[in-house]
Amino acid sequence: MVAMSELRELEIGGGQVEKVAATGWLLTLPAGSEEYADAQLDDYAGLKRRDYPWRPGTTLSLVARFSHPAGTLVGTAGFGFWNAPFGPGTGHRPALPQATWFFYASEPTDLPLAPLGQPGRGWFAATIDATTPQALAWTPLAPVVLLLNQFPAVRGQLWPLVRQSLRITFQRLEVDMSSWHRYTLSWREKGCFFRVDGRPILQTPVRPGGPLGFVTWLDNQYLRATVTGRFGWGTLPVQTSQWLEIRELQLASEQ
Repeated sequence: MVAMSELRELEIGGGQVEKVAATGWLLTLPAGSEEYADAQLDDYAGLKRRDYPWRPGTTLSLVARFSHPAGTLVGTAGFGFWNAPFGPGTGHRPALPQATWFFYASEPTDLPLAPLGQPGRGWFAATIDATTPQALAWTPLAPVVLLLNQFPAVRGQLWPLVRQSLRITFQRLEVDMSSWHRYTLSWREKGCFFRVDGRPILQTPVRPGGPLGFVTWLDNQYLRATVTGRFGWGTLPVQTSQWLEIRELQLASEQ
């Protein structure tokens, strides 16, 4: 079990982190934010990636609600485990991503996580590990893959193979983000198990290898990285104050 005192409160561009209970926080982005803004809790500040605290055998449980429902909340948000491959507050050179988490992204974000034909945004559970030998084998072929993905018939055969090598799984969450729900993520040697209010949402034998750090955040960025090679990043204006409130945060390891 992690001590709550070990969590870093990261505030960028007007983002605010407020303690609201012994195991609860309120992450807020104020109205008017146009430059990059982030409110974040994590437990990997100052650590090298190889020293991140969590590995398979870890369970995350918390109760959470957002100020706005999916489609209205701006930017990205969520909670789970990742290797902080890029971005402010990571303190590292960029790396290939590993993650298992509950993730939200608004338009125009489009990530190559959802099955073909579905937009890679919304409120979903997902895993990815681009550091496996199977994933790395595709690296020198990346330009060819992007070229071949321009053709729908080829893309339909090729991308599922790449997706499997990257250990990508994805399940959209059909729950009201603005209501309280208990979210549980069990990251095990045999896979990852996602539950909402005790109900199984995603059970997959796929899992990242780790080690990973815990993170929960709310920011106003978007990221576009499609399977056909459309890339883009930017920030979105926050018209009204928005927040993520979490309670009863528990992080525990079997080890």
